[in-house]
Amino acid sequence: MSDMGLLRHFLGMEIYQEEEIVFICQKIYAEKILKKFNMLGCNPVSTPLIMGEKLKKEDGGKAADVTHYRSLIGNLLYLIATRPDLMYAASLLSRFMQSPSHFHLGAAKRVLRYVQGTTDLGLSFQNNHALNLVGYCDSDLGGSLDDMKSTSGYCFSFGSAKFSWLSKKQQSVAQSSAKAEYISALVATSQAIWLRRILANLGHHQIEGTVLYCDNKSAIAMAKNPVHHSRTRHIALKHHFIR
Repeated sequence: MSDMGLLRHFLGMEIYQEEEIVFICQKIYAEKILKKFNMLGCNPVSTPLIMGEKLKKEDGGKAADVTHYRSLIGNLLYLIATRPDLMYAASLLSRFMQSPSHFHLGAAKRVLRYVQGTTDLGLSFQNNHALNLVGYCDSDLGGSLDDMKSTSGYCFSFGSAKFSWLSKKQQSVAQSSAKAEYISALVATSQAIWLRRILANLGHHQIEGTVLYCDNKSAIAMAKNPVHHSRTRHIALKHHFIR
């Protein structure tokens, strides 16, 4: 066994370690993706997707090269290892890998334009922050035009940076924004419990409860109220696990 010093590169990730900070990014990998798909040096944009744009499977567009599209999405899915800002866009575009159209390919290329202007972004862990686990959850309502299912999303921070995130379509159709947010909070709660156990095994016991931020008052009220009333009868029993 040999000591090779501080870790610098690992599976496409770059790790910069100093006394006060550890910075993890995938700048070289991002530039390889841009070069691979002939987008290196393209005009950058400020957002991965167009605000309010809706994508669906049958959009009337011309068929795109399936192999090319799948390769692009596969590269983006690996890039989200250090880029939570790409999580939603990559998750959304991966739904159309069976038969992508040129509209889907255009949206994917826009994500590459966003990557072009943000190759320096990454995760910055600093040692002067309190090591408290904090979660954030959110959801849209009927964001998928094909089956009207909503998309749940969460992220957790530990210290100065995010270290766990997810964007996934819900399994059932939410009848209200409150239910969609409630299901999103449930998924985040399950993840929080698992993360607390992992941190405890690593010696970072979370003495106080984990704060989970949700921006829907109705969902928060349902989580606090243990009484099943008429307004929550349509919500499956498993979703009340958050209580």
